[in-house]
Amino acid sequence: MSLIVVGSVAYDGVETPHGKVDRMLGGAATYIGLSAAFFTEVKIVAVVGDDFAEEDRGLLASRKIDLTGLERVPGGKTFFWAGKYSPDMNDRETLRTDLNVFADFNPKLPETYRGAPYLFLGNIQPELQRNVRAQMSNVRLTGGDTMNYWINDFRPQLLETLKQWDFLLINDSEARLLSGEYNLLRAAARIMELGPHTLVIKRGEYGAILFRRDGHFMVPGYLLEDVFDPTGAGDSFAGGFIGYLAGRGVSPHDGDIDFAELRRAVIYGSVMGSFCCEKFGVDRFRTLTHAEIEARYQEFKACTAF
Repeated sequence: MSLIVVGSVAYDGVETPHGKVDRMLGGAATYIGLSAAFFTEVKIVAVVGDDFAEEDRGLLASRKIDLTGLERVPGGKTFFWAGKYSPDMNDRETLRTDLNVFADFNPKLPETYRGAPYLFLGNIQPELQRNVRAQMSNVRLTGGDTMNYWINDFRPQLLETLKQWDFLLINDSEARLLSGEYNLLRAAARIMELGPHTLVIKRGEYGAILFRRDGHFMVPGYLLEDVFDPTGAGDSFAGGFIGYLAGRGVSPHDGDIDFAELRRAVIYGSVMGSFCCEKFGVDRFRTLTHAEIEARYQEFKACTAF
């Protein structure tokens, strides 16, 4: 089943205790798309400049990601972000943000994208997220993520956008900010009153919690000997989550959705997020295989069964 991914394709500069890379392929749509492509057909909607390298376009195309919706702006420069992680990599400092062509990003879906059944809206202005949803005629499952900036400064628009979503993926601090509740159980209940029937709260190295109105499911973080670069781990989680659901053809039925499938989707999300951290940027996805994904999925099952 086709999945539309809307968001940023960018270049990142990253410094961690394991080293420094001045310029590497990044962006939410990149990580989500590469992750989801292991499970389903992906079509990206994003914008880049003339400086976007052919080898990076080639990587996306090699994963059979449809790039019809990847707009290239003549004379423009691709979105660039640079950051430095703390020694324990739980915090990071943004050193530079150059929006470049992304500053004027107004996603227009190609006609061939508009009948797709699955939609993931990356971290962009809520009004733009809502406009993308309005361009699609046959969506079965819609969701995405947001961030503190949109929650604080664009709350009315975000609340209108969330009314149309089936699921929301955010981290614990964003959940507290959006809900006004510190306790995550109460925060989740408040957020699901806003529209989404499914909520995933990501907690970094501590895993994630899947919430539904009738219960919740907790997933631990995968223990890695070395975390080289956590950049993109949350987006890779999102790609595994929605990619699995799209690949399985999962959608709400009479307002409900199979909780067992959602639990499996969260595990696959955790699997993909953990692989992302093993190398800088998207490098781990260059060599990752389906067999490795399934083996780690089984590890999750073995270490959480009791």
